[in-house]
Amino acid sequence: MMSLIRNLYDWVLKWSESKYGPIALGVMAFAEASFFPIPPDVLLIALALGMRSKSIQYGLICSIGSVLGAVCGYAIGSFLWWNGVEQFSQLAQFFFNSIPGFSPDLFYLIKTKYEVWNFWIIFTAGFTPIPFKVFTVSAGAFDVNFIMFIIASTLSRSARFFLVSGLIWKYGKPIHVFIDKYFNKLAILFTALLISGFLLIKYLI
Repeated sequence: MMSLIRNLYDWVLKWSESKYGPIALGVMAFAEASFFPIPPDVLLIALALGMRSKSIQYGLICSIGSVLGAVCGYAIGSFLWWNGVEQFSQLAQFFFNSIPGFSPDLFYLIKTKYEVWNFWIIFTAGFTPIPFKVFTVSAGAFDVNFIMFIIASTLSRSARFFLVSGLIWKYGKPIHVFIDKYFNKLAILFTALLISGFLLIKYLI
């Protein structure tokens, strides 16, 4: 399993040598904010490590792609989530079946949190391992104020991705050596964080 992940890591890292790497990063960031399960941080780190001088540029691409993806997620919630009055569409059922821990009961619980926290619940989801797509879609479905949604998404996603790219820009070589040395353990930790992000939806809200 670790060799498979290692090969995938090496393959992703090669995008940093390709002229299509930034495009792939933007596409992944867009998709992750609306429907794709894997966060773009892996590709962002790979590209930034491969070309440290462009780390901040990659952080900007990732941020823009993610915010545009958040708008897509919001649109999915607004226009494709309901079949009728509080009747879930087939697309909604697909989301419930595909995202661990995401259920109709949890979906309505998120609505009550929007009524209390509003800006901060979107900001938290955008900055932490909590699956952002759950909140972009639900924001649209529950008609959360769009301007506030955009501001929270922009601030949180930019803070997250510029933090990653900024650290690599400043400490690129030691970070690269560290990742190569402890890759197997970091892969396990990353997988655990990804899974915990889904669980956090259930237990933190």
